[in-house]
This record gives sequence, C-alpha cells and structure tokens, in this order.
Amino acid sequence: MAREMKLPGPDHQISITPSRDRVLVRSGETTIADSRSTLVLRETNYPPVRYVPLADVDRSLLALSDLTTYCPYKGDASYYSIVPDSESGTDAVWFYDQPYAAVAPIKDHIAFYPDRVEIVVHASDTLEKST
Repeated sequence: MAREMKLPGPDHQISITPSRDRVLVRSGETTIADSRSTLVLRETNYPPVRYVPLADVDRSLLALSDLTTYCPYKGDASYYSIVPDSESGTDAVWFYDQPYAAVAPIKDHIAFYPDRVEIVVHASDTLEKST
C-alpha cells in the first residue's frame, strides 16, 4: 500500500526558521545537546519544535530504536532512546533520515519530546548582552 505524501499549504502550513538561540537539552544532569544553530519547525495545530543539528548532539548517549512512524508531510521518522534514562528516555528523540523536499532542511537534525527531556532556550540577544 503506497503512502500518501502531502504538501504543506493553506490548510496545513509548515515553516522552518533557523535560530541562533542557545538550546540546551538535558536528561537529568546529563547534557545531550548544546546548540546555537537549531531550526524551529512550526506546523499547523502543533507547538513549535526545535530541531538540533546532529553535530551538536552527544550521540554516545543515544541508541537507535526499532520504532518508526510516518508523517504524510515529512516522511518516515526514526527514533532514538536516551541511554542513561531508561525510564523516560525510550523513543524520546526522533529524526527524518530522508525528509520530504518541503522539509528538507531538517535532514541531519533531531528533535526531542519536551515531556521527556529538559529543553532550555536562551534567546540569542539575551546571551549577547550578558557576555
């Protein structure tokens, strides 16, 4: 059975904006990611999602999961579990290895479920003033 691919449009909008905000992602006391080059994906009916470049992630703390899901706007999603956090870290991270063209910038980025990790965002203008 073929999967239906949908394009973002007036009824289902998706935008991707680069951000220079500093984003820290922690599981307990462990920092999983520290980035100043995230992408903010905004999608109709969903809260904004920070996509963190893989280069800014400590991948030694992640284990590839068997879980996969499908989004008709983005493609096939794969998941990681957070190794040090077996309680809430299972399948807590997702990524699109081959995202559809409409969301191509999220390739080589991962996103975290905010109810499973702590995501701290420091606005770039705030950091520049305090430095």
